[in-house]
Amino acid sequence: MTRFVYLTHPQVRVDPAVPVPEWGLSEIGAARTRAFAAQPGLAAFRRVVASTEVKAKEAAQILAGALGIVVEVRGGMHENDRSATGYLPEPEFQAVADAFFANPEVSVRGWETAADAQARIVGAVQAALAAAPGVPTLFVGHGGVGTLLLCHLAGYPISRVHDQPPVGGGGWYAADAGAPPRGWRTMEEGLSP
Repeated sequence: MTRFVYLTHPQVRVDPAVPVPEWGLSEIGAARTRAFAAQPGLAAFRRVVASTEVKAKEAAQILAGALGIVVEVRGGMHENDRSATGYLPEPEFQAVADAFFANPEVSVRGWETAADAQARIVGAVQAALAAAPGVPTLFVGHGGVGTLLLCHLAGYPISRVHDQPPVGGGGWYAADAGAPPRGWRTMEEGLSP
């Protein structure tokens, strides 16, 4: 069994009038999560740990519900702090995200630096795993910090080249105790080590 799986929430309801951390799943995102929850591989997990953001908690609740367990919500797993800009139209967001990954030690337009976000997500995941050693855990979080975590685990420098596939979120990877992650897969590719 893999040590853990990191899954990003899928599509969300975008509302520029609502703070990004409070966005929930769209119907498409919820449907993709329900389909993922129906996969036989999910039964191997005994723990679902979510970010504090609404979209991650909603996805985690669907998955934990399928397992008959309660979601564990942990601080430090949220997406990189982008509150300095709030909502950005997609082309502008992508340009700023490119700069975020390209300059990991620099705060781009007031965003949390990639280096700081990486240290935070790595610490949060390590603390969660230490709190329940050996328990198969499914983390539900976000693409940006998920990529930063993958870079850390695989020993890659921070780079957007390691980002999840552009399918609206819903990417995942498995991390073994002694081996780096193999890379992102989509919810539709099935849950397996």
